[in-house]
Amino acid sequence: MQSMFIIGLHLTAFAQDTQPLQNTQAQSDTIKAQAGEVEALLDATDDLNRGRSSHSLMTMKVKTARYEREMKVEAWTQGTEKSLLKIRAPKRDAGVSTLKVGDEAWNYLPKVDRTLKLSASSMGGAWMGSHLTNDDLVRGSRMRDDYTWRLLARPQADGSGIDQQGVYKIELIPKPNAPVVWGKVLVVIDAQKRPQSLSYWNEREVLIREMSFHDYQKVKEQFVPMRMRVTPSKKAGEFTEIIYEQLDFDVDLSPRLFSLQSLKR
Repeated sequence: MQSMFIIGLHLTAFAQDTQPLQNTQAQSDTIKAQAGEVEALLDATDDLNRGRSSHSLMTMKVKTARYEREMKVEAWTQGTEKSLLKIRAPKRDAGVSTLKVGDEAWNYLPKVDRTLKLSASSMGGAWMGSHLTNDDLVRGSRMRDDYTWRLLARPQADGSGIDQQGVYKIELIPKPNAPVVWGKVLVVIDAQKRPQSLSYWNEREVLIREMSFHDYQKVKEQFVPMRMRVTPSKKAGEFTEIIYEQLDFDVDLSPRLFSLQSLKR
C-alpha cells in the first residue's frame, strides 16, 4: 500500500513452492521514457497512503494453510524517515510494535519486555506470521534510489486521449549493494497513474509474491487504495490483506512519538 506499513517466517520460506518464470526482459522491449516520467510514477507508488504525515487504523487479515488470524493495527508516519506501528488487538498480540527512524528499525515484544533492533538482513523477514515483510511495513527502501528501471509498456494516446485500458509496466533491477531483498520487481500502474500491482522475484528469477491495490478512495485531495492484498506464489488460497478503517494525512505529530520510549509505551 506505499505508505506505510504496513513482521517470523523468513523470505526463503516463500521460495520452496515457487517456480521460475520467464524473464521479463525476454517478453518486451524497452520503451523510451520522458524525463522524470518513471521516477514520478515510482515515487507515487512508494508514497501511497503516506503524505507529509499520516495516522491510520487498519485491519490485517492473514490466511495460510495452517491458520487464519486477524489483527487491528494503528500506525503513524512522518515523511519517509519515521514510522511507528502498534498492534491493538487481539489481546495476546496487543502492544507488539515496530519503529523506524532513518535507516534503523526496532521491534518491541511486550510479553518478554524486549526491544530488538532489526538488522538489514532481517528486513526481508515476515511480520507476525503474515506475508508482509519488515521492509513493507516501515518502508526501508525507495524504488527510484535502490533500483535501475526499464519502462516496458505505457498507455497509448489516440485521438480521444490516453488509452484508459492501457497500463504502465516498469521492471526494476536492484543496484549493486542496494539494501533490498528482491532480485526483481515488476510495477503495474493504470492510465490514471494509480498503482495496481507489484510483483516480486528473488535472485534466481523465481516469483515470490504479488501485492495488489484495491478500492481507491479520495482522501485529502489524493486517491489512495483502502485495501491491499499480498498473495504468495504457488500457495493457493493464502494471502495477507490490509483494510484501512481510518486514514488521515498531514496530521500534527509530536517528535517524541518516534522514540524507543514511545515504542514500549
